Amino acid sequence: MTIPSIPLAGVIGSPIAHSRSPQLHGHWLRKYGLAGHYVPLEVTPKNLKKVLKTLPKMGFVGANVTIPHKEHVMELADMVTDRATLIGAANTLIFREDGRIHADNTDGYGFIENLRQGAPDWQPDAGPAVVLGAGGAARAVIASLLDAGVPEILLTNRTRARADTLRDDFGTKLRVVEWIKAGNILEEGATVVNTTSLGMAGKPDLRVPLDGLQKSAVVTDLVYNPLKTQLLEAAEEAGCVTVDGLGMLLHQAVPGFERWFGRRPIVDDEARQAALA
Repeated sequence: MTIPSIPLAGVIGSPIAHSRSPQLHGHWLRKYGLAGHYVPLEVTPKNLKKVLKTLPKMGFVGANVTIPHKEHVMELADMVTDRATLIGAANTLIFREDGRIHADNTDGYGFIENLRQGAPDWQPDAGPAVVLGAGGAARAVIASLLDAGVPEILLTNRTRARADTLRDDFGTKLRVVEWIKAGNILEEGATVVNTTSLGMAGKPDLRVPLDGLQKSAVVTDLVYNPLKTQLLEAAEEAGCVTVDGLGMLLHQAVPGFERWFGRRPIVDDEARQAALA
């Protein structure tokens, strides 16, 4: 009698102790009565290549990837999806039985699914989107917004050159605006997204005038600590529909969990509470 192996997965990063992914995946494994384990894996950049070669031999079927490894894993993977290539980073790895590593990026998927769940009446073609920030998270957000049908993206970043790079990569539907004018473009935004760490606990405030927010706008912040950021508070006061950033973390985890453990999990209040525990 052959005893079936128990699939293992985890999240790779440095530091990693703060990650909420183990609580989330653990909750889903228990909820659906599935055999498997999901663990945090502290891995330094110098050990990343060695670890990726070793994990499949230990019974790991895949892993999530977070800072600072999202870009480097693309060089180490055998196959990279088109969307990961477009975004320039991978957050989900699948270890195939033939030993090859498949790299994908589900951040954009998670962002859009969170937006659709939190703002069911959101219409991507209702008008331009304003995106604050031009880092790795912004790339995933921009790719997913354009794919959803947003007609134009007004992009602004504290360092203009980074925003210009994204415009070069994503094309003419991106219009770069100087950071000092960020408050002025909010009135054009049917969708407003903060992809920066500004407003996060322990980080500087988002010092952008927010009085230009339109009541009809859908406003979301990728920051989820605190859940209600300064931006979301101001948007609520202006009468906007707001969507917090925790849901993106939850939804981006769904495709990987389904691939590793064979069950597509549901993002609901129980999942939110598990991630916050």
